[in-house]
Amino acid sequence: MKVLVINAGSSSIKYQLFDMPDRVVLARGMVARIGEDHAELTHHDGRTSHESAVNAADHEQAMAIILRTLVDPDVGVLTDGAEIGAVGHRVVHGGEEFTGSVLIDDRVIASLEKYADLAPLHNPPNLVGIRASRHTLPHARQVACFDTAFHATIPEVAFLYALPYEIYETYRVRRYGFHGTSHRYVARRAATLLGRDKNDLNLITCHLGNGCSITAVRGGRSVDTSMGLTPLEGVVMGTRSGDFDPAILFYLADKGYDLDTLNEMCNKKSGLLGISGQSNDMRNLEALAQNGDRRARLAIDIFCYRIKKYIGAYAAVLDTLDAVVFTGGIGENAVNVREQICTGLTQIGVQVDPVRNRAVVGGEERISPDAARVAVWVISTNEEAAIAADTYELAARSEP
Repeated sequence: MKVLVINAGSSSIKYQLFDMPDRVVLARGMVARIGEDHAELTHHDGRTSHESAVNAADHEQAMAIILRTLVDPDVGVLTDGAEIGAVGHRVVHGGEEFTGSVLIDDRVIASLEKYADLAPLHNPPNLVGIRASRHTLPHARQVACFDTAFHATIPEVAFLYALPYEIYETYRVRRYGFHGTSHRYVARRAATLLGRDKNDLNLITCHLGNGCSITAVRGGRSVDTSMGLTPLEGVVMGTRSGDFDPAILFYLADKGYDLDTLNEMCNKKSGLLGISGQSNDMRNLEALAQNGDRRARLAIDIFCYRIKKYIGAYAAVLDTLDAVVFTGGIGENAVNVREQICTGLTQIGVQVDPVRNRAVVGGEERISPDAARVAVWVISTNEEAAIAADTYELAARSEP
């Protein structure tokens, strides 16, 4: 079965086409700047890359462009769009209703609309992508895969905030967590690489990129995670603040800051960018720090310190710890950051071998000494492959 994986944003659609169940990527690409005068298509067919200007006034036109490209005689990999048997959609927020991937029908769409206010920057574009896909590929089964689903197993003691209980009862304000598809993928890959049953393994998975989250995984299930009601909570990120005293917002409101300004400050002007004053890119900050920039060095130090605190806290939650996994753009590539995070964690059995660590950029490699009590791994995430696997399983199960 050919499975198309879609990640629809507010002005872009990323896609990958898989041949399942072998998880072979046949093509991948993106339509960017949807709705603008100069939309762009980037397409890779496994051999060559193709870039062109396109006319994509909306997501439906973008989906039509993707389909035409996939069957194009020069750069396509299909002879007919009917070869696509299923489409898997990344959906950020499933609320409490969706604890796993689901086949999409009108009732599912109605529920996703209900949760749109919990992820206003993500769920509405996800829904637009779903509707465009259903119209463009009406024969294909559509599947929603949720970033929040892996964290549905977090217990009440970990997901409730210490606010009046009626806030949760009325508005479902609680910790949901995100990056769940990535955390699930690397946790299961870690079990395979360690030769262990996923249900007999305790892990801390660190998804570190422009967005960052840390998850405690006990016996294959998420039991706590750093992001909360929204992706703003947790560790320091590229432009997001992570944890801070909420009374700061009241204080700044008294100084004249309005809600929109505070929201933009916390989500788009804080984190590594806010501390350094220069960049949210770890590569840029490391170069600046090496040249003596104090605030760039401070941003890196705070970033590593906060992650180290979460690892220590989740080691306490798990009681016994078998492995720590680094993934995401920073986690897979920033060797100095990994070493700094793990330095000083020997009391919980976490350490890295400097030589191994510096040799690993991406891929799947152990970076801790063989004799270390806790295995530390770098595992490249593959959320698209996980979505394709779920989509294939659900679509195949629904075959007549």
